[in-house]
Amino acid sequence: MGEIFGTILMLLGVFLIVVAGIGLVRLPDLYLRMSAATKAATLGLGLILLGAVTFFGELGVASRAIATIVFVLLTAPVSAHMIGRAAYTNGVPLWEGTKLDELEGRYDEPANVLHSAEASQES
Repeated sequence: MGEIFGTILMLLGVFLIVVAGIGLVRLPDLYLRMSAATKAATLGLGLILLGAVTFFGELGVASRAIATIVFVLLTAPVSAHMIGRAAYTNGVPLWEGTKLDELEGRYDEPANVLHSAEASQES
């Protein structure tokens, strides 16, 4: 039973990673591509590793897989945020269909500081 459930989890994880790959190719700008890669690939990797845990059913595999899942869940969003922030400060353009830029007028580029919405409305 664990082999069947593990295989299903792994196939779902592979599907999400394929969706992330399609998103990298099809989405129009860096920020949307990063979102697809971070969210879908992180969840896909987690499902694949959980599938490996249920498939093998060994403590050594489980401990390594869970440690890897925790590491990826802690590092992927932070790294995507830092890459996005660096891209925004370096002037990587948003997609022309973007309706809202919440950082517009709030980011002091020379000082590399983000001001609150109230402070940017007062000035």
